[in-house]
Amino acid sequence: MELFSFLLIIPIFYLLFKIWNWINDVRDQQCYILDYQCYKPSDDRMVGTEFSGELIKRNKNLGLNEYKFLLKAIVSSGIGEQTYAPRIMFSGREESPKLEDGILEMEEFFHDSIEKVLSRAGISPQEIDLLVVNVSMLSAVPSLCSRIINHFKMRPDIKSFNLTGMGCSASLISLDIVRNVFKSYKNKFALLVTSESLSPNWYAGNDRSMILSNCLFRSGGCAVLLTNNKSLKHRAMFKLKCLVRTHHGAKDESYGCCIQREDDKGKMGFHLSKSLPKAATRSFVDNLRVITPKILPVRELVRFMAVSLLKKWNVVRHGSSHKGASQGPIKAGVNFKSGVDHFCIHTGGKAVIDGIGISLDLTEYDLEPARMTLHRFGNTSASSLWYVLAYMEAKKRLKKGDKVLMISFGAGFKCNSCLWEVVRDLGDGNVWKDEIYMYPPKTLVNPYMEKFGWIQDEDPSTFNSGD
Repeated sequence: MELFSFLLIIPIFYLLFKIWNWINDVRDQQCYILDYQCYKPSDDRMVGTEFSGELIKRNKNLGLNEYKFLLKAIVSSGIGEQTYAPRIMFSGREESPKLEDGILEMEEFFHDSIEKVLSRAGISPQEIDLLVVNVSMLSAVPSLCSRIINHFKMRPDIKSFNLTGMGCSASLISLDIVRNVFKSYKNKFALLVTSESLSPNWYAGNDRSMILSNCLFRSGGCAVLLTNNKSLKHRAMFKLKCLVRTHHGAKDESYGCCIQREDDKGKMGFHLSKSLPKAATRSFVDNLRVITPKILPVRELVRFMAVSLLKKWNVVRHGSSHKGASQGPIKAGVNFKSGVDHFCIHTGGKAVIDGIGISLDLTEYDLEPARMTLHRFGNTSASSLWYVLAYMEAKKRLKKGDKVLMISFGAGFKCNSCLWEVVRDLGDGNVWKDEIYMYPPKTLVNPYMEKFGWIQDEDPSTFNSGD
């Protein structure tokens, strides 16, 4: 009998041992943000109204109609007068960039932000196990990863990933790489570096679909320090709860709506087509379908299903009374605030922020961080999410246990999103600390129209034809 009991206990202990190992492994697969540092270029790189006008006038291929188009785009963009441009713009060489211009632009950001985030966290460069860099429109040899490793003298066994061509949603793609590597290795440090190189990508032609990008994009970047070491979770700022990636590259219309190409005169630029809003909506809807069940409480999902079934039943019974009505922006129909406290939205432009706000039924309070980031820093491509997050932190909105939903869009066409949990009360100003008291300003109206409104009444004969 004792032997039987002993034989019975062995598999029970083995099962408990396997369960414990599984729980331990799951705990080690966690992904925490220890710290992050957004980049603020020096004031001599600031783009004011007057300089912006001079920069545009240097393009001799523009005619009066193009000037009017740009004036309207700038005035309605939501971008203010304190954004930053690469140094090449201030030296008047934007139409003749060199490889070193793009590299120096990146190195200026790398050296500042990486050094600050590592110093503040008390982590040496030699402790970094994983380095992921995303800069979509600059591919150099050696890679940007290698340049960082060389400058900071990182270990020879460091795992590095250098991403290009991923567009404005690349931050969350880089994060997904970090998360997946963390599943296979315990107690590691990762450095995520996200930015965009504007120096070699100024468009000097007159194609409206391509000159628009000159108005929207600005210099910026962010270095993020992450770990899966559970013994450091008390020092962490955020814990990753889930991440969802949606890619519509198989759809020709989505693939071609946001693409780098040459115009009919051979000038390189970034084409933004009229189908972009439609592509963004489709990818956003598909992304929400996947992430919604992961982030919302069961009661909200049950309520939504019940309301949806009731609406369908009413349509079947009585027929739709709005068949001829024009459709407005698509609304999710779900109360996202039941599972999300803060919304970190990509600053792709005023229309992007407004569209997401309508779709998710958000208030101006919810949209304020994205609007202020667009106004102060512009669209800094993949790094923009971190400026929005830093605004929330500087405003002391982020409290322990809060949930933050990040949403980003990018060429391809892609929509990526993730949910963070705030691990402890946060209130460091990061890149906003010296000026957060000024935001939100009383008005977001910029002086472009006041300064250059005379273009509306100008004689076409005084301008190039643009042909």
